[in-house]
This record gives sequence, C-alpha cells and structure tokens, in this order.
Amino acid sequence: MQLAQQVKHLVKKEFVLEWRSKYALNGVLLYVVSTVFVCYLSFKVVDKLTWNALFWIIMLFASINAIAKSFLQESKGRQLYIYTLASPVAVIIAKTIYNSILMMLISIIAFAFYSLVFKPEADIDILMYFTATVLGSLSFSTVFTMVSAIASKAGNGGMLMAILSFPVIIPVLIVLIKLTKNAVDGLDRSVSLDEIGLMLVVNVLVVTVSLLLFPYLWRD
Repeated sequence: MQLAQQVKHLVKKEFVLEWRSKYALNGVLLYVVSTVFVCYLSFKVVDKLTWNALFWIIMLFASINAIAKSFLQESKGRQLYIYTLASPVAVIIAKTIYNSILMMLISIIAFAFYSLVFKPEADIDILMYFTATVLGSLSFSTVFTMVSAIASKAGNGGMLMAILSFPVIIPVLIVLIKLTKNAVDGLDRSVSLDEIGLMLVVNVLVVTVSLLLFPYLWRD
C-alpha cells in the first residue's frame, strides 16, 4: 500500500475510534470549560498580561490531556497488528495529522469560550491572537505526539512524558507568549513575523525528528 493510502486509512481509524468513545474531545472540553469557569469565579476581571498567561496555562494542560493518549493507551496487540499493516512513517504522520486536527478544534472552541467569559480589551489584535493560537496548537500536537511515542516504549509512560516534554515545550511557550503579547499590546503585525517564522521552523524540525526517530522506536 502506498504511503498516502496508509496515512489516509490510519487517520480514518483514529477518527472512528474517537467518534466511538469521544474520550479525548469530551474530556478536554470539560477540562477547558470548567477551568475557565473556575478562573472567572476567582478573578472576575483580569488585566491583559494575566488574560494571556491564563489562556496558555489552560491550553498547555489541555493539550497534554488530549495528546498523551496517542500511543500510551494503545494495547500491545493493536500496535503489533498495525505494525504488520503499515510503515512506521505512515503511523507517525497519521498520529500527527489527527492530533493536529484535534488540537486545532479544541483550541478554536477554547479560545471562543475564553473570549466569551473573559472579554478581551478593545486594543487586542484578535486575528493575530487567533493565528498564534492555531500555531500553538500545531506546535503542541507535534511535540507531544513525538514525546508520547517515546514514552510509550518505557514503563510509567505518563510520568516520562511529562519529564521529556518539559525542556522541549518551554522554548515553544516562550515564543508563543511573546507572539501573543504582541497581539495583546496591539502592535503592528509585521513585528510578529519573526516569531511566526520561528514557530513554523520549530514545527518542521519536530516533525522531521519524529520521522527520523520513530522507525527505530517502532522496531522495538
């Protein structure tokens, strides 16, 4: 089977499994809505910097909850079955595509609900902030998919995933916070081009590393 066909069928498999259980989407949406509501009850009104920081704290933990299950919840029997049918490159590409779509959907819903509860100030560039949110969801999905694949091959994968992802995700968060701060401050969009380019480069590098490393992990 061609690589594109394998990826297509594996992505379809991910969506079918998610549609049957709705575990990730419902669980993460419940987490996002409840966390935003608790923050609202606690703060009522927040300044721009706190508004930005709260959103990314919520999105960071939501992405971990959504993507950690990518490889960790799959049984050894299912992994062996997929191993006999598809190439490891197709598996990691399909997982990354599915997690990216899932995270973008969660990010859009979370941003809409967060903006509804904590109304942003008038000078915030909403379009640029939304763009940064989409880029951030892509970065979270690529990084956590790779880390989930590594952690699934070791015992106590949940703890290992948290340890491995921390040094990788912190630089991404720093760039994202700087990018969204530019949007919150209402700066000209040309100021944020460097951060946008850096986020795209990070995504490309993480995907490339995943494609290179995953075949060796999959072999085990």
